[in-house]
Amino acid sequence: MSIIKDFLLQLTFMVVPIFIYYTFITERVKTDKNRNLIMTILWGISILFCMSFPVSYGQNARLELRIIPLLFGTLYGGFWPGIFLSALIIIIRLCSGFSIGFYNTVLVLIFSLPVILYFQKSFANSKKDKRVKVAVSLAFYYCMFGLLFFGILRDFSAEYIKVQLIHLIFAVVVTWVFTLLIENIREIHQLRLEMQNSEKLRVISELTSVFAHEIRNPMQVTRGFLQLLNEPVSPDKKNEYIQLSIEELDRANEIINDFLSFGKPSINHFEKIEVGFQLQRVANIIQGYAKNHKVDVKTDVRDNCWIYANPQKLNQSLINILKNAIESMPDGGSVWITCTSTKDGYIKIIIKDQGIGMTKEQIDRLGSPFYSLKESGTGLGMMVSFQIVRLFKGKIYVNSEKDKGTEFIILLPEMT
Repeated sequence: MSIIKDFLLQLTFMVVPIFIYYTFITERVKTDKNRNLIMTILWGISILFCMSFPVSYGQNARLELRIIPLLFGTLYGGFWPGIFLSALIIIIRLCSGFSIGFYNTVLVLIFSLPVILYFQKSFANSKKDKRVKVAVSLAFYYCMFGLLFFGILRDFSAEYIKVQLIHLIFAVVVTWVFTLLIENIREIHQLRLEMQNSEKLRVISELTSVFAHEIRNPMQVTRGFLQLLNEPVSPDKKNEYIQLSIEELDRANEIINDFLSFGKPSINHFEKIEVGFQLQRVANIIQGYAKNHKVDVKTDVRDNCWIYANPQKLNQSLINILKNAIESMPDGGSVWITCTSTKDGYIKIIIKDQGIGMTKEQIDRLGSPFYSLKESGTGLGMMVSFQIVRLFKGKIYVNSEKDKGTEFIILLPEMT
């Protein structure tokens, strides 16, 4: 039982450096040089404990797996870690005095280390299966030299050969198991890094699409007003169109600023706003775009509907929904915007169109990234609208019937 416990202790001295390195070091230490240094120190500590607590079995028979930390430190670390770990083995062995064991250790290292270093570069550039074969072969080579030199320094006896064969088998098997373990961990770690990079690219792609979508809205509205200015209009209407165009360009500038500061903590500037006024303003903004699509925008809003929100974000959300409502009517029609207060403390905004409508499955997917009923749509505008309503601690419901239109119901907490 004591032999099993000592052997498990030897295995623990192998597992702990691997666990520490791949759990705490690889993610926190950025440079390869520093990672290599830490890994060398960990394998050095492993060698120290392996040689300090060997497995004792039979008469003068000892089993310690110092070959494995030396092998892994050299193959994964390179030349200098191999030299350092070899020197450490010699120093620890020297502490026991000049003996046959010391001379055997030195001779084995002299003949084995150059071979390990020779195969280190090919090992580093090889794939998983070949790495396992190289590591196992080198462990076998090292142990065979140990068996040979120890037999030369001592008499070859049946007991000696038995002890050395047990040592060789254990060393080779444990090397095979731990090489597989390290390679699987490295493979998983590499896959995780690739997934993280893929996620970063996906986020960048989404942000680019959102940015293009949100900038396109005020630009299209401004273009609509500029087209209206080409037609004969009264001076008052002309001034109104110019003012609304300037406001939309300002909104585009605010969106650009939001994206530029995306990496910084988001600070939402909420204020007391009158929903009826904002709805009327949004209706005026979208009017030019609606006329180009032969759509009438009709409003029925109550005064004194106050909420605590960000007016720019509220307008952004409403414009996205109105724009979708207008585009859902290719042959023209009407959009109704109403605003009332409810008995349960909400301001209810209803946007209703006469468009193509949606099925229940389409409604359920509404607000998901990259889901859109339009051929060139990204679905991000609706996603942003849903997020903004949730930001205001509101609720949004959609009622729709195919070929009969859609009704958006937005509930926002009323200021008390």
